[in-house]
Formats: sequence, C-alpha cells, structure tokens
Amino acid sequence: MKNALAAEWLKLRTVRSSYGLIITVGLMVVAGALLSWLIVQDYDTSSPAEQATFASADSSVVITPVVQFLVAALGALVATSDPRLTALTAVPDRKRLLAAKSVLVATASVVIGAIALVLSVGSSWLFMGDRPPPIAPWDGIGDVLPWAGAAVLSILVTGLTGLGIGLVVRSTAVTIVVVGVLLWGLPAITPMLPEPWNMDASAVMVPYLVWEVAGVVNDAPLGPLAAAAVLVIYVLVTLGAGTVTLLRRDA
Repeated sequence: MKNALAAEWLKLRTVRSSYGLIITVGLMVVAGALLSWLIVQDYDTSSPAEQATFASADSSVVITPVVQFLVAALGALVATSDPRLTALTAVPDRKRLLAAKSVLVATASVVIGAIALVLSVGSSWLFMGDRPPPIAPWDGIGDVLPWAGAAVLSILVTGLTGLGIGLVVRSTAVTIVVVGVLLWGLPAITPMLPEPWNMDASAVMVPYLVWEVAGVVNDAPLGPLAAAAVLVIYVLVTLGAGTVTLLRRDA
C-alpha cells in the first residue's frame, strides 16, 4: 500500500495540470479577498439604510463552489492520468491501487479545502473587522466552524466523486463536464421544477447540501445529519461505480 501510494503521489506531482489547479485555487483565494475588501469599502461609504441590505463580505461562500470543482478535476486527473492502467504492472492488486488513489485524493482534497477556507475566511474577517451584521456573518470563531467544516466535507466529497466518475469514463474532459453538470448545471435547473419537486430536488444538490450540513439555514428541507448522509451517498454511488469498473474492465 505504501509503495502504491508513493507511486500515485509521484504521478500526481509530476503532472503539470496539478500545479495549474493549485495555482488556480490560490488565484481564487486572492480574488475572493479582493471581493471582500471591495464590499467592505462600498459598505463604509453607504447610508445606514443601504448598509442594512448588504450581503455578507465572507468570500468563502464564493470560493467554496470553485474549490469543489477544481478538487473534482484533481480527482479526475488521478483517475485518468494512466488511461491504459500501466500502474498494474507495478501494483497488480487493483483494490490496493484503488485504495491508494482514494487516499491520495481524499488527503489532497482536505488539505486544499482546509487551506482555502482558512485563507478566505481569515482575509474576510480581517477586512470586516468589528462591523456588524449583515456585512459580518459571524460573532465569533464558533459561528465559523460549522460552515467551514461543512465546506471542507463537501470538497472532500467532490474530490472523491471526481475520482469515481473518472474511473468509469477514463476521460478527464468528460469527467470535468459531468462534475460541472452535478455542481452547477443541475442546481441551476432544479429551482425551475414545479412545487414541491423544486424544493426536494434542490435540497439534495451539493451546493445546497453544504448549507444544510452547516445548519445555518432556517427551515431547511434536510437536517445536518440527513444532508451529510446524502453527501456520503454521492461518494458511495460514484466511487462504487468506479470500483466496479476498475475491477471488471480489462487494462
């Protein structure tokens, strides 16, 4: 297992696309910090009546969906960087190979997600200072942790989902398209469905599940535990399909 994990890590860090994804995450964090600063500057020059209608200056809300997508793309790279499965020559045990890929993607997803959340929340907090709600959505660190934890969990889920889909289709481009539909396409369509289907369908979309897991939405269709269970189902379905495909398909 150790050798298989080392081999997967070597492949990931020698693929140029991996560094491109990391740089993109960094640029998004910087862009989010700039957005927070601009919102605060606009808030300070607005009238009290206008200030009362401002949205939060928390850039992590904007950053999280992008990081979800980028980490899913990273999972796709891990799954598809060896389309002919030449790694089976060194690691004939497919279950061990899958375990190594899964551990690598899970670790990378959590690390990238945690760092991105810490930087985006930290920079937003720095710019917001002691300004009151609604510009500042938190009273203390205790208010941040549920949202940050839910966001990191969702990033972990999308990373493993990207890995599972990539193992099924063996195409980075197709995997990225499918992930884009799951993260952005379907959530944009579900609110247009007739009631009550629109609420039921939206409640199980990844972007909304983050808020439900955090428990920060009043009268949410799903509670935190139910929403977390749905996120787990995303992983079980996609990674399960990828596992079956890897074990049964010829190299």
